[in-house]
Amino acid sequence: MADKSFDLVILGGGTGGYSTALRAASLGLSVGLVEKDKVGGTCLHRGCIPTKALLHVAELMEGIHEAADRWGIKASVEGVDYSATVANREDIVSKNFKGLQSHLKRAKVETFSSTGKLVAPDAVEVEGTGRITAKKGLVLASGSVPKSLPGLEIDGKRVISSDHALQLDYVPKSVIVLGAGAVGSEFACFYRAMGAEVTLVEALAQVLPLEDADSGREVGKAMKRKGIDVRVDTKLDDAKVNGDSVTATLVDGKGKKAEVTAELLLIATGRAPVTEGLGYEDAGVTLDRGFVVPGNWDTLETSVKGVYAVGDILPPPSLALAHASFAEGMLVAETVAGVESPPIDYAGVPRVTWSTPECASVGLTETQAKDQGHDVVTTKFPFNNIAKGMVHGQGGFVKLVAAKDGPVLGVHLVGARVTDLIAEAELIYNWEALPADVAQFIHPHPTLSEAIGEAHLTLAGRPLHG
Repeated sequence: MADKSFDLVILGGGTGGYSTALRAASLGLSVGLVEKDKVGGTCLHRGCIPTKALLHVAELMEGIHEAADRWGIKASVEGVDYSATVANREDIVSKNFKGLQSHLKRAKVETFSSTGKLVAPDAVEVEGTGRITAKKGLVLASGSVPKSLPGLEIDGKRVISSDHALQLDYVPKSVIVLGAGAVGSEFACFYRAMGAEVTLVEALAQVLPLEDADSGREVGKAMKRKGIDVRVDTKLDDAKVNGDSVTATLVDGKGKKAEVTAELLLIATGRAPVTEGLGYEDAGVTLDRGFVVPGNWDTLETSVKGVYAVGDILPPPSLALAHASFAEGMLVAETVAGVESPPIDYAGVPRVTWSTPECASVGLTETQAKDQGHDVVTTKFPFNNIAKGMVHGQGGFVKLVAAKDGPVLGVHLVGARVTDLIAEAELIYNWEALPADVAQFIHPHPTLSEAIGEAHLTLAGRPLHG
């Protein structure tokens, strides 16, 4: 078969890959996109979109209980037709998938639905098609998969990953969730809202260990009030499947062992980059523990000239978040097209978790700011200090981390709807605003956004309800 040539060739059609393709096409480049599964990747098919659909169901369930317990509405849940839940979730995914396919087609991105392998710095061998070559740049965007722990077998039945959790056609009565990062915390809250007994296990000292310590503690306390058995500073020592259940042996920080038995053990200990066997190292691309290491973080060009990397295959400070991948894809497309594009400040990328209450942040944690040598000042403004926060009744706070007599270095939110509120905080951090700069602007009343304004008023020395 004859070789095909494009200005830009992309290996992987997840959020990083397809955003690179769409931006490059809009800049007039010819684009070949290779994806062995479905365009959209983990986020669309096994991550962000299907899980948020389920978490919306959890929100509805908790709303019904709140209506009865708090607001005097005579309501109850008679039962859940989970097949209908799954069908609606899959309909949302399907519509997004078809929309993305149409978008790529309209943009004249040529998509190869097959396995690809890097065979040269400017070429990918596509199964069933042959070699496709890149005249201006080649992008690695092969994504990630759930990872396990050494010696622990994920069988997909009793010991499962997040991928398997989305394939279940029932809600288990009990679950052990190993890992209290974003994925583990979200699934723990979903299962608890659906009536399951949940044990959440985290090896580090707090729930959401990458967040500010105050945020992690606040979410952890809220989970406990919901009836989740939260065990931090605790590791999995062993897991045994016993027919229709699995028993986990846990060891806490003092060495004390305990056994917990549940229907399922969900492993949510992170994701591993998909780079093995794809020809990256043979082509000269530098890897570290499977991650592709950029030679230049400002452009995301690898150690091989003309070869770039985006998405989950990048190591920290990249965030393995879909919206960060979008930005990475656009950066690479613009770089290849010769359009000036600013490098990504990963601290300025919002982090969002749909736990209950939600958690969101941007910028530096208090510890990070101090470690970087800043003379730090902080304030916490509780959502319960404003009327709309009381209405929602989920507690939480706005925490600001700022340099003394300097800009806001970090904004940390826990509470209702904070995954939406973080957009304002993103501008505050990235525009290096002073607390007084934000304090002069008037936030609408009564809204949750008032808490952001009030926190900045407090830090600017003009407290109102603080």
